[in-house]
Amino acid sequence: MDRAASLLSDVFGFNAFRPGQRDIVDAVAGDQNVLAIMPTGGGKSLCYQLPALMDDSGLTVVISPLI
Repeated sequence: MDRAASLLSDVFGFNAFRPGQRDIVDAVAGDQNVLAIMPTGGGKSLCYQLPALMDDSGLTVVISPLI
């Protein structure tokens, strides 16, 4: 089992990614710029939380323009 799938299960308690999540997580973890547009409840938060856990630097900055 790869690290992303292992953390998905161990930390978040999910057995599988939702549609689109795996591609986004892999891209973010691979230091690519990503724009992900997903519906409410689509699992957007996991798409930045999981790569943050995968990063060994210990620092993650998230900019969220929510009102």
